[in-house]
Amino acid sequence: MGKQKEFTGVVVSDKMQKTVVVRVMQMSKHPKYSRIMKHYNKFKAHDEMGIAKAGDTVRIVETRPLSKDKRFRVAAVVRKAQAARIVLKEEV
Repeated sequence: MGKQKEFTGVVVSDKMQKTVVVRVMQMSKHPKYSRIMKHYNKFKAHDEMGIAKAGDTVRIVETRPLSKDKRFRVAAVVRKAQAARIVLKEEV
């Protein structure tokens, strides 16, 4: 058996049941111009417990096909998203 693919990315959507959409950034070097380029991919990942929320950084690992589009599962939440700070102005 080969090694399972493993990516770290940011959860873009958590609106489905037990599924999150993770945006993964990969960097590669252009073959001719030697410039570093960023490539983004979105993967659907299985989140059984529903612990990952939008904005969280998660680690996903490859698994057997779970549905038409799902080939990954959430292994761990690396960093939780910062809560939006709401500043209320006091009226004078």
